[in-house]
Amino acid sequence: MRSLFVLSTLALLSSAAATTYPLTVTDDLGRTVTLKAEPRRIVAMLPSHTETLFAIGAGDKLVGVDKYSNYPKAATDKLPKVGSGYQPNIEAILALKPDLVLADESTNSRLTEKLAAAGLTVYGGTGQTYNEVFQKIGTLGKLTNREAGALKLITKMRAELNTLQQSVRGLPRVNTYYEIDPSPYSVGPNSFLGTLIAKAGGQTIVPAKLGDFPKLDPELIVKANPQVMVGLELDDAKKRPGWAGLQAVKAGRVYQPTAEENDALSRPGPRLAQALRALIRFLHPEALK
Repeated sequence: MRSLFVLSTLALLSSAAATTYPLTVTDDLGRTVTLKAEPRRIVAMLPSHTETLFAIGAGDKLVGVDKYSNYPKAATDKLPKVGSGYQPNIEAILALKPDLVLADESTNSRLTEKLAAAGLTVYGGTGQTYNEVFQKIGTLGKLTNREAGALKLITKMRAELNTLQQSVRGLPRVNTYYEIDPSPYSVGPNSFLGTLIAKAGGQTIVPAKLGDFPKLDPELIVKANPQVMVGLELDDAKKRPGWAGLQAVKAGRVYQPTAEENDALSRPGPRLAQALRALIRFLHPEALK
């Protein structure tokens, strides 16, 4: 079976054709984006885009990144930082003369709109769901003429993720509260993080009807009484109204990911396997022994 998998992967890689330009795609804002030629100077305004470009072999095209892009460190440390999604340094971006800017689809930050208004070619879009993560890797591969690199990355990621998921097969589901922000914002089951929690042998306490990354009523968390909490410190959890008696708090199963784990967990990109491994460590540590 393994040899068949390897052969089929090699066949797919060899069949990945070079991108033909001009290339027209539709981004997540419904905008038509046309590249007249292969982009040579790219600015990435999200860490997930930055990581993906390096992982598919297009990192040499980057001339600037957002201030949160820190992986791979040796490479990103050398690149100019041009602000963030909510506070982009438009002048600095323009000075780099990019022929493509990769942004997000957030209507709140209006980043894509701001950059397009400055006369730049902008693609706005990120992976919100698990499958969209792979779709976006494929899209970035097509945009940058690195489709073979994108396919190779996707194949590697899926193999690693499948192996990790098998390690928790048959283990009981763990009711999980994942905190993005103490407001509190959490993750729905259809978000990429919600899917990773399920693959780690858990289930988010957030109902799907609330969306992918909703702000929660704290009472919902108390009523759900999660077995595990991720994204905050135990001492912090103990101080919140009504939380001292929750299963996760009483059992001490409240986990704050390391800085590296947190980056992997918060970025819908190449490090999904590292994110899944971290979640398994919190939910089913016995599976990693």
